[in-house]
Amino acid sequence: MNAQSQIAAKAAIDPENFALANCLRALAIDAVNAANSGHPGAPMGMADAATVLFRKHLKFDASAPDWPDRDRFVLSNGHASMLLYGLLHLTGYEDMTIDQIRNFRQWGAITAGHPEWGHAKGVETTTGPLGQGLATAVGMALAERALAAEFPDLVDHRTWVMLGDGCLQEGIGQEAISLAGHLKLGKLNLLYDDNDITIDGPTSVSFSEDVPARFGACGWHVISCDGHDATALDAAMTAARAETSRPTLIAMKTTIGFGAPNRAGTAKAHGSPLGDQEGALAKAALGWDAAPFDIPADLAASWQEIGARGAKERKAWEATLAASPDAKAFNDRVSGKLPENYAADVQKARSDLFAKPQNVATRKASQIALESLAAAVPAMIGGSADLTGSNLTRVGAVDRQYTADMPGRYIGYGVREFGMAAAMNGLALHGGFKPYGGTFLVFSDYARNAIRLSALMGLGVTYVMTHDSIGLGEDGPTHQPVEHLASLRAIPNLNVFRPADAVETLEAWDIALRSPATPSLMALSRQNVPQLRESGPENLSEKGAYILRQYGEGRDVTLLATGTEVALAIEAAEKLHNEDYAVTVVSMPCWELFDAQPEEYRESVLGTAPRIAIEAASAFGWTRYVDREADVIGMPGFGASAPAERLYSEFGITTDAIITLAKTQIGK
Repeated sequence: MNAQSQIAAKAAIDPENFALANCLRALAIDAVNAANSGHPGAPMGMADAATVLFRKHLKFDASAPDWPDRDRFVLSNGHASMLLYGLLHLTGYEDMTIDQIRNFRQWGAITAGHPEWGHAKGVETTTGPLGQGLATAVGMALAERALAAEFPDLVDHRTWVMLGDGCLQEGIGQEAISLAGHLKLGKLNLLYDDNDITIDGPTSVSFSEDVPARFGACGWHVISCDGHDATALDAAMTAARAETSRPTLIAMKTTIGFGAPNRAGTAKAHGSPLGDQEGALAKAALGWDAAPFDIPADLAASWQEIGARGAKERKAWEATLAASPDAKAFNDRVSGKLPENYAADVQKARSDLFAKPQNVATRKASQIALESLAAAVPAMIGGSADLTGSNLTRVGAVDRQYTADMPGRYIGYGVREFGMAAAMNGLALHGGFKPYGGTFLVFSDYARNAIRLSALMGLGVTYVMTHDSIGLGEDGPTHQPVEHLASLRAIPNLNVFRPADAVETLEAWDIALRSPATPSLMALSRQNVPQLRESGPENLSEKGAYILRQYGEGRDVTLLATGTEVALAIEAAEKLHNEDYAVTVVSMPCWELFDAQPEEYRESVLGTAPRIAIEAASAFGWTRYVDREADVIGMPGFGASAPAERLYSEFGITTDAIITLAKTQIGK
């Protein structure tokens, strides 16, 4: 059977679905050609499945994009963005106009090269880095199940994901499918675009595993079908909706660039425009004769009906919500509102620290803070990447484990740092939860790309990263973070906290919970530190840096420090003061918040005297506050395996080193 006969055979199965799918294919061809940039092949290949999904199975209402009980649709292979934009435009999302489609990938348009959350209604998450959409969708499914347990009459929806081979080749893909299968997330459904093509050519170049068998081994319900057969796709999606005890994979055998006579089924259809000639040939083969960006009136009307078919169900749900005694609690949860008594609970936790100072590691201080805050904020949902006993992320209020049988408030992510971070993004995006999860700071590298997406999307996710320096000791340099603080501080819109004591740790948590549009990362110590703050109602950490101690009149030198090194700075300052030097100690728990303060405040904190920075990490980045890296007492390279005290001594992070450098600076 030649290509034209194959197209005709697929069209005959369900002519209406085929014609509607051609609207998506035509828009993808036109938009990518107009931009002279993009990926037409995947939208053309997945158009039949997307049409069946939106036409018959997806619960949504285009007129109410943020309806809390809508199904979530995630395009994990985000390079196929024109498929999503076409769906949103055709079904009637108000902001996705034809002008936005015409301006695909152009400055100021909401039709970015890869879908970006917050730019266009109907885009549930930012996708592009392959595999993260899938893992984020796992978080959405986790959230749906947990919220449904609390509000059973108000929450009942599914998470649908489209993905390709790249999402499954990335390591995060395996982390995601393994966790979802283990927790039996039965309302998670994947549509796998099995087209045998990657950028480098046929998948046989690098990928030969049995994907359905792999999913089956991870506990998934697996269905295989022809991705261009609308009847088979409908049956597969119906079966997926009927299966509630396991997540479902629908492996769809498709042709990339379906309809393009010279590029279909080849890598040439993946990441380059078809061009005018091939685009015209593809349209002719598909039986499409409308002008560029023009949708025939009858097909446009049918798509509008698809976009409106969920309105009745949405209005019925709204009536149920209005009559529910849980309406206020539910609305507060999905809006991210903190409980009315939240400020009082924070103040009580602060007062408790002042009444009974805690000389503990900041990871323990974090647990102490969580004991109060998790009890006060029902939206908090915790977890750890198999390091609960080290991260100290589990407290009484979230003690119930999230299992396949019961969605508790504590998720055992296993050794899946990347998957955990992306799933937390999904929990936050879904609404109703303020997620946090823990691992070692050195393993933030495994999670870094998802942390970056937290910051890019502006999500209030909290990363609990313990064992923050060479102070972890004997585990050695493979576990001792040196460059990590600097690299994380380089990410825009990420608040990196390295608190000095129990009070600053509580304050960091308070800031994190009150920052719905900025993720927070806590760098917490293994070794004990003294509680340095003794009184005061103000959250001084909110300023990013502040004067903690002042010895003598005026200033001869200013000591800047974070975390465990603040106590060292104070000890050195006291000794210098005994020799009649005037010394100011500045604690800098969060550079990002300090840099956001008015210039007048920053100048008052930093002063004009010589400055020295102390941090048991790389000196990189500190020259924004000190004159040169030689003014930083930190790590020149990697650490070593030995007790913490020996390491600090060997690497010269000591009070004596601070005093010597301070006297040198003062003498200049």
